[in-house]
Amino acid sequence: MNDEHDLIDSPLNQTYTANGRSVEIHIYRMPNTSWTLEVVDDQNNSTVWDGEFSTDKEALDTALEDIKAEGIEAFIARPPNQHLH
Repeated sequence: MNDEHDLIDSPLNQTYTANGRSVEIHIYRMPNTSWTLEVVDDQNNSTVWDGEFSTDKEALDTALEDIKAEGIEAFIARPPNQHLH
């Protein structure tokens, strides 16, 4: 049985910064599984992609493409006191 100690982190994990904001890109897997992609903001809110990736490079490319296409703000939660207009 696998547990959290079996988690394999990708060497491609990194911090991505744009417009003065940063998110952490986490790519990981369990033994004998494909890669999972997660982006975590500075408040520890996360976005996890559905499905898995064949390679960690594919996961990183997807994260970077999506962040650039949608803007980094799409992956950062609003503070509870900030309202939409």
